[in-house]
Amino acid sequence: MKVLDHLEEWLIAFLMGGATLIIFVSVLHRYLAATPIPGVQDWMLHVDVSWAQELCIIMFVWMCKFGAAYGVRTGIHVGVDVVVNRLQGPARARVITFGLLCGALFTGVIALLGATFVWKNGGHYAIFHAVGLDTTDLFAGPTTPDLEWPTWIVYSAIPLGSSLMCLRFLQVAWTFWRTGELPHHDPTHVEGMQDEPPLMGEATAEGEYRGHAP
Repeated sequence: MKVLDHLEEWLIAFLMGGATLIIFVSVLHRYLAATPIPGVQDWMLHVDVSWAQELCIIMFVWMCKFGAAYGVRTGIHVGVDVVVNRLQGPARARVITFGLLCGALFTGVIALLGATFVWKNGGHYAIFHAVGLDTTDLFAGPTTPDLEWPTWIVYSAIPLGSSLMCLRFLQVAWTFWRTGELPHHDPTHVEGMQDEPPLMGEATAEGEYRGHAP
């Protein structure tokens, strides 16, 4: 699971960073193309970045799908748990388990429907074509307007992301059933930084501040 966790995090970071960089380059290109700088403006007008917006949309869609799975694993999704927290003992455990299993069922159904859609929208044709099978009666599927990518590649984010999200719901449900604990996100925690004890001067200053605090 650690390998899958790291792959998930790296993919989200790559998509977020890549989309941000592409948007920055696109905006810079638009600015320079509209600025009358000798040589630069003419060169920029010949550079085609019309595909940037479409690619960023695709990257953000993939980032959102896998980010949702990451949110389930780390417990950062917003939830209204006022009623659940008022329950005690077995009743609370049953409600939480039921909610987690409902999330797994929902995302599993979305993954299945998404996989069916991708298969019929060109995935079937692409796989058969890649292995050299007959594709005469198969639908090749549409392509995106700017990049001209097969749309089944773009839509694959739905079955892949939803399948991972379903796995995360089952993973959280299993951990809760065994330990009774749910993933909790601490917004003050920074990944990779160790909690170190304060230095002597910092500890003294903090103690004096608490002593004089009203």
